[in-house]
Amino acid sequence: MSTFFISDLHFGHKNCLAFDNRKFISIEDHDEALIERWNSVVEDHDDVWVLGDISWHSPTKTIEIFKRLNGTKHLCIGNHDTKLLRNREVRNLFAEIVDYKELSIGTDRGIVLCHYPIPCFKNHYYGWIHLYGHVHNSFEWNIMEQVKYEMSALYDKPCRMFNVGCMIPGMDFTPKTIEEILEHFETNNTNV
Repeated sequence: MSTFFISDLHFGHKNCLAFDNRKFISIEDHDEALIERWNSVVEDHDDVWVLGDISWHSPTKTIEIFKRLNGTKHLCIGNHDTKLLRNREVRNLFAEIVDYKELSIGTDRGIVLCHYPIPCFKNHYYGWIHLYGHVHNSFEWNIMEQVKYEMSALYDKPCRMFNVGCMIPGMDFTPKTIEEILEHFETNNTNV
């Protein structure tokens, strides 16, 4: 069993094609590609944490899409999820729905999950990791990268906060494990 992470899927959100420079011909192609990439790595016994902003489709279409996705799905609520989550069947797609979550990895570090970036996240100077979304690949992501750089310099330790928005280089619209996220960061010396 593996645990995967991804954010800002925005199924059905046509404006994201241009906003994020998502290189798909249509929103239908986008949605199908995300489903295919998800299922290419996630198996039925795996867990996937979606860090918000799941879909702009109707509840019916969102349910149809998420039933096609492998694994047990967990959600950190994003700013675009509130309306969909009023629907009981949409809520039932997820084993857990939270605003914020702390996960353990082994015995010496943890992961802080939230849709929104938290520069001073819990135990950031003790090697914990923060995964977030929300800022896409915008100027706000650049601001978070600058904050991360300054936090690392201030504490003389790396600030391990990573944007796992699906459109971020290294995410490739595909859920990733924490090992893959860290490997990409360490290899490329950039955010995921």
